[in-house]
Amino acid sequence: MNLQLLKGTYSKQESLNLLTKLFDVKIKFQEDKIKSSDNEEDIKMRESRIKELQKNLYEARIHIEKYDSPYISLHSEISV
Repeated sequence: MNLQLLKGTYSKQESLNLLTKLFDVKIKFQEDKIKSSDNEEDIKMRESRIKELQKNLYEARIHIEKYDSPYISLHSEISV
């Protein structure tokens, strides 16, 4: 089953807002898992994942800000 999460063209600011909110949800999910875990390995893995998500968002911001067009096409699909 495939779910269309994003499909459209957005202004640079709208694109940044959407991506930031999506990444924030995923980071919050990982933080909540850390709070409920006693397993040190699991905590370290989740902290690493948070850092990776933050890096990906930073790189996306840089890319979008440098993009020549005022509009960005975003497409995201989730496979279940």
